[in-house]
Amino acid sequence: MLHLILAEAELELVPPTIAGHPAVLRHARRRGKKPTSVLLDSTYHQAALRDLPEGDRRGRPDIVHVSLLNALESIANREGLLRVYVHTRNDEVIHIKGETRIPRNYNRFVGLIEDLFSKGAVPRGLELLRIERMGLKELVEGIGGRAFVMHESGRAMTPRELGEALSREENPVVIVGAFPHGDFRGEVPGEKVSIYGEPLMTWSVVNEVIANFEGAVLWR
Repeated sequence: MLHLILAEAELELVPPTIAGHPAVLRHARRRGKKPTSVLLDSTYHQAALRDLPEGDRRGRPDIVHVSLLNALESIANREGLLRVYVHTRNDEVIHIKGETRIPRNYNRFVGLIEDLFSKGAVPRGLELLRIERMGLKELVEGIGGRAFVMHESGRAMTPRELGEALSREENPVVIVGAFPHGDFRGEVPGEKVSIYGEPLMTWSVVNEVIANFEGAVLWR
């Protein structure tokens, strides 16, 4: 079983400190919601993000959306060989059941995550997505497997070599940063590994990790 963690994801509701910004108020009014019930999104809140610490990297739900679509529609997930988690910048962890089908429409995805932050689990009864307060280290320790951290300054491995290494572990953990640029903000447990000489987008790394894990486990 491969455990994939999208770490330090820029996924959060609008912070109270910018809830009164005109850009936030306009967007919330259009959606008929309170400003602090709306997902922070740089597409709509770019001007307000200038007033936030690290505002240049925050408000990127799209990174999580595309990455989850790729992961949950993968062969590995269909074969029951994948578990996916989202760890946010505010040390929350979203647990995602394998049978979950993330909305392909971005606006529907945003609405789903807003409900998740509000209710703690969605949909009611099924709880396909569940969120709880938890740090990255605690999550990795709870899984219990060897952790690999995808990092451009890590030990060089080809994607195929990484897939082979993952296939030899009982419960391997792969941690992929789900932020637009820069480095991890906090300590990340595990061995740093690089599969390419240049930075890659989160969803590209997710695709390479899963495809090469599949190749080592399913297509020998």
